[in-house]
This record gives sequence, structure tokens and C-alpha cells, in this order.
Amino acid sequence: MTPAHRRVFVGLMLGMFVASISQTIVGPAIPRIVAELGGMEHYSWVATAAMLVSAIVVPIVGKLSDIFGRRGFYLGGLVVFMVGSVISGLAPNFWTLVLGRAVQGLGMGTLMPLSQTIIGDIIPARQRGKYQGLMGAVFGVTSVAGPLAGGLITDELGWRWLFFAALPVGVVAVVVIARFLHLDHEPTRGSIDVLGIVTLTPALVSILLATSWGGTTYPWTSAPVLGLFAAGAVLLAGFVLAELRAENPLLPLGLFRNSIFTWANIAAFGLAMVMFGALIYVPVYAQGVLGAGATESGLILMPMMLGMIVVGILSGLLITRTGRYKELMLLGTVVTGVGLWLLTRLTVESWEWTMTAAIAVMGTGLGMAMQQYTLVVQNAVSRADLGVGTATLQFFRNVGNTVGIAVFGSVMTAGMASAIAGHLPAEMASRAAELGQIDAGAALDPAATEGLPPEVLEAVRRGLADQLHDVFVLGLPIIVVVFFATLAIRAIPLRETVGTPEEAQREYLDTMAQSAPSKGYVPSLREGDVGARTRERVLGLQLAMIARQAGAAERPLLTRAVAEVGQGDLERGRCLLDRAALMLTSDDQEEAAAGERFAVELARRADQEGGLLSAELRQELAVQAAAAARNRDEVLSTIEPSVEERHAAVDLDKVRQAAAELSTALLVDLGRPVETVGSSGRGE
Repeated sequence: MTPAHRRVFVGLMLGMFVASISQTIVGPAIPRIVAELGGMEHYSWVATAAMLVSAIVVPIVGKLSDIFGRRGFYLGGLVVFMVGSVISGLAPNFWTLVLGRAVQGLGMGTLMPLSQTIIGDIIPARQRGKYQGLMGAVFGVTSVAGPLAGGLITDELGWRWLFFAALPVGVVAVVVIARFLHLDHEPTRGSIDVLGIVTLTPALVSILLATSWGGTTYPWTSAPVLGLFAAGAVLLAGFVLAELRAENPLLPLGLFRNSIFTWANIAAFGLAMVMFGALIYVPVYAQGVLGAGATESGLILMPMMLGMIVVGILSGLLITRTGRYKELMLLGTVVTGVGLWLLTRLTVESWEWTMTAAIAVMGTGLGMAMQQYTLVVQNAVSRADLGVGTATLQFFRNVGNTVGIAVFGSVMTAGMASAIAGHLPAEMASRAAELGQIDAGAALDPAATEGLPPEVLEAVRRGLADQLHDVFVLGLPIIVVVFFATLAIRAIPLRETVGTPEEAQREYLDTMAQSAPSKGYVPSLREGDVGARTRERVLGLQLAMIARQAGAAERPLLTRAVAEVGQGDLERGRCLLDRAALMLTSDDQEEAAAGERFAVELARRADQEGGLLSAELRQELAVQAAAAARNRDEVLSTIEPSVEERHAAVDLDKVRQAAAELSTALLVDLGRPVETVGSSGRGE
């Protein structure tokens, strides 16, 4: 990496630090923020606003940055994120805070995909894994330190400072990126899926508004809620139709024909709902029911984050060593379910360590399972679809986060008043109407508790405990769905190449920008042109033909060559070539995955110094190729002038191309079964 690129990478890390720390640092303080500003009945929107906007923006920014370039979008994302932080920190009321969080989500949805993409722009693939690991470490550090720092700042300085704390780092990131990030950019052809954008955005907003308002602001059967659900359904149907006809769809629906891809997305969606339900509502229980401070609630969340990071790393190492992943994912969903069940056992009298143990168990399960769905998707789709598949999975996770927060928030706030009233002493029951305005905020905001009778405060705590119990119980059937969706994932062997996952985001931008070829397009046999899959099949036919011909009495040199491929064993060499050929020609994902290691081994041997064949065999080939014109000593004792040197008018690269295309016809003829050749001659 050049010094200039190193400075760019530092700027990217600073930008990701600002985005990630600003999210994790706020979590423990949200209950107190909402209680102080009011709006407890819409508690979920503080998190939902950022998640919703981010979910929508991720694929849109990926497309636009591929067309117009990365630099402007990344700088704009940083600035927008910091503006959202300022709005949130200065918010005078609840809905201004929601607006600020939405603006933060706009910036976050820009920064997240482009950080990985720019790494792909400036760092060679061979070195990229190391730097992506450093970027992942930023997430790990902020996930652990963020909640703890958030609790301390809230208790010592006040919650508004949470939104301002990372701004100086953001300013430095803007300066570094503006000064050093200069990327060559060629505008990509292809239209933007405007119809997909304008149907998906209001569809998600409508459904989430209906979910958030249902049972709280309006009854579930009221006209506004039913109308929003209906509008969301119609818009989603319009989105599906738009994606089926789009040249460059925002969300390629054809991938869902792959059952592995479909089940992985369903499972990741459900697991994201459960995970964010815990992240958002466990601090509410800790502070509102158990009486913990913001700092203590941050400490309660820390074991979950540590479990996800440490177990996630160990799980990855285990999968790398064994190649088995499905069993680990199933175990992870079960362990997550156990942790969630432990949360349902909490009561007003529970100790803080009981909640900490439950959340640690849940984090352990999430560490086993969460990231493996990315692995499953990347392993199941073709290389050309790898980036799109990864981005689609991230989209479903983001939507799952948003839907989970909204649904669990509705469960918490719906019936809160009756739950509180149910715990009031009999002598105060007649005054329940006077206390109707008291909600969970009374247990979260110290100022709200002043002047309240102890009996009322106790009723608020117990009512909140009842509602959050329902929230955690709702997560159990979702985990059951996740388990069976994971069980439905067909386990196929893992690919043994490592370059593809590292280039996923870059390939996503490239793939999304490519115009699909029209029906009946003509594949080219020249490298670099459209028709790469055809050339791969021809290469497979070539290897298969070589394997078949090796061993024949009239093919002594070929027999020696294939035996060398098998390290002296002819049959072993033929097997290696046959398996590599099958990997290149087969459209069956399982067959291709099984043959991949043979193709990798063949490529590794070809990359050795001197090439695939021994020096002795190469000498023999040179002598035999020139046998008609020159003797052995002449061939091996002098470096002959090439035809290209003697006849400058001849472009031998073009001649090689001509020979390769003609050889393709021969290979396909030789590789076809006899009956197929005969039937084609009859015109059938």
C-alpha cells in the first residue's frame, strides 16, 4: 500500500469509527433520552428511523456511486451523518430527535457500503483481507466500548454529549478523505432503477408506520392502520413488478430461485429481529424495572457484544478447519433461543447478574450463527452474483432490524396503561384515570419520579416488566422460524478459494451496473468480451479431452505430461483433470463445489517456477515440435529468432486467437456424444 493509500485507509477507518460508535454509544441512553423528551409510546422510532433510512439507502448509494464515483458520496455521507448527530444532540423534542436519527441513517447507509468498496478500489486483492480485518476490528472495539462509554457520558455529562462526542473524529476523517482520496472513475452504463426506489421506500415506511401505530396511537382495526398496511402491500406488489422488468434491479428477484439463498435470507431476517429486540429493549428493562443506571445497562450489554465477537471469531476458525457450518448455525439458533427464554424468566425481583447471564448466552448463540448466513449466501451464488447476493442479505438484515424494533415497540407500549393500572393497590384503583398519563417514562426519567407515591412507581415498574415480558416471549416463535429456516438450508461444500468474499462489495457495484445481455446474444471466444461462461466450458472440454487421450499408445508425450500432473501417477493425473473439467462445465452448484479443489490444485501447479511440466519434458516437446526442420542439438543449443521478430506484419496474438477459436470447434465436436452429432445432422 502506498503512503497516500495508507492515509486514505486511515480516513476510512475514522469514518467507520464515527458511524459505528455513534450507534452503539447511544443504546444505553435511549430510555432516558425518550423519557426526558417525551414520546415513550413511540420509543421504537428512535432506533427505527435510522435503521429504516439506512436499509433503503444502502443499495441506492451502491448503484449511484458506481455511476458517478465514490469520493463525493463518501464525503457527503460523512457530512450528512455529522449533521444528523448535531440535530439529535440539540433536539428540543422527541420528533426532532427522530428526524436527527433519520438523517444519521442516511449518512450511515452511505458510509457502510462505500468503505468496503473503496478498500477494493485502492488495495490489491491479495492484501485486502488484512485491511478488511482491521476494519472489522473497528466494529468490534466500538461494539464493546460504545455501550460502556455511552453509559458513563450519560451519567456524568448528560445524554446530549453522546451525539457530539465523535464529531471531532468525523471532521478529521473529512479532511483526510478530501485531501487524499482521488480515484480514477469510468462512468458505468445502465439506467437507475427509479421505479424500484420510489415503490420500495414508501412501502417500507407505510408498513412500519402501521406497525408502530397499531395498538398505541390507533387501534389495529382502525382506518389509518389498515390503510397503511394496504398501501404498503400494494406498493410492495408494485416493487416486485418493477424489479422483474428492471434492467438493473435494486433487488434481483431471480436469486430467490436458489433455495439456499431464500432460506438464508429468511433466517437472517428473523435473527436480526430478535437481536435488535434485545439490544434496544434490554436497557429499558435494566433501567426501568431493575433500577440500573445508564452505565450499568451498558455493562449488561457488554457480554452480549463480547460473546458475538469472540465466539464469532472462534466459529470462523472452526469452520475454516472443518468445512462444516450448518451444525454450528443450528446450535447457534438454539443457544440464542435459550438466552431469549432466560430473558422471559426475569421479574421485578431479579438481580442484574441474571440479566447479564441471559444476554451473554444470547450473544454466544448469535456469534455462532449471525455471520454464517453471509458465508452461506456467498457460497451458494455464482461469482458473478456474489456481490448482489451479499448486498441483498444485508438489506434483509436491515429491514429485519427495523421491523423487529417496530413490532417489539408496539408490543411494549400497547396496553401499558392497563398493565400499570393492574398493579395499583386497591385503594388507588379509583384514581387510575388520574394517573392515565403515566407511562414507562416515569421509571426511566428521575425527574418524572418526583412527587409520585411509591405505590405508583412500583406499579409502573411491574407494568413495564409485564410488557417487556411479552416482548421477549414474542421473540421465541421467531427463533423457532429461524431454526427451521436454517434447517432447510441445503449444506454444500465450501469453496476453497479466498479471493471472492474479499471482493464481494466491489463486485456488487460492478454486477449491479452491468446491463443484462439481450436474448440471443452472441458469446465471444476472445478474452475480455462477453461470453466468459462459454469460454470456461470450452476450457473444461479441453481438459476432459486431454484426460481421455492420455494413456493412448499414439500419445506418448501427452501420457508423460498427464502422469507428471499426477506426480508420476497417470490415473491420478487424469482424475485431477477430469474433476477440474467437471467444475468448469457443470451448472450443478454441488458438483462444481466438489471439483473446485482440483481446479485450485491444477492452477497452483501451473504457477510453479517453470510451469506445470518438468524441464526434461519441455525439452522433449521442443525437439519433437521442430523435428521436421531441425535436429535436437540445434533446438536445445540456440535461442531461435521468433516468427514475430522476423515478420513484423504478422500479429501472432490474432493468429493464436484464430487457432483458439478453430480449436474450440474441434473440441466441441470431439466432446459431443455420437448420438448428439447424428441428431444435429438430421436437423432435429
